[in-house]
Amino acid sequence: MKSKSLAFLFVCGLLLAACGANATPTESTPDVAAIRTSAAKTVIAQFTLTAAVFTPTLEPPPTETTAAEPTATATSTQAVVAQVTNAEGTTIAICDKYSWDIATVDVNIPDNTVMSPGQDFTKTWKIKNTGSCTWGDGYRLIYSYGDRMSGEAQPLEGAIVPGQEVEVSVNFTAPDSAGTYFSSWTMQNAGGTPFLGNDDKPLYVQIIVQ
Repeated sequence: MKSKSLAFLFVCGLLLAACGANATPTESTPDVAAIRTSAAKTVIAQFTLTAAVFTPTLEPPPTETTAAEPTATATSTQAVVAQVTNAEGTTIAICDKYSWDIATVDVNIPDNTVMSPGQDFTKTWKIKNTGSCTWGDGYRLIYSYGDRMSGEAQPLEGAIVPGQEVEVSVNFTAPDSAGTYFSSWTMQNAGGTPFLGNDDKPLYVQIIVQ
């Protein structure tokens, strides 16, 4: 009787052991793949936040605006010209002006003409009235620079209208000492003002005293 009881207990023990091995655990086993996926998402989120912090925000390019040109305040000095323009836009010629043809300006006494010491001579030039005013009384040649050589200008003969050519002369006396001498002259109006705006240098004579 005792042996049957022991056998029954042994069989029950085996059954209990088998049931325990197949029983579902009360605590679930962690899902490793799910844990790895969650960790990866966390890392990606952290990188995204870091990039947002350190990525500079680009400002839109400035709108181009046309800068206003500076207004000039300094007044420049302009050279005298042959003609001027009035407020109505009409071109007006300068009143007192003369010019000449290089081929005909020297009527006599070409450059480097040989003179004796103290010799008197008269130099004549041909010029043209290229201004808008008529030359009358008071218009004459005046000494400009160089060797004066006792030069005295001869008066103009009659009125010289614009566009007209005229011969003008100066009486000279050659210096007593040997050498090369140069004398320059220009025109002056009746008010005592030298002509301005001429195309070439003033009239001149150059002699050699021997």
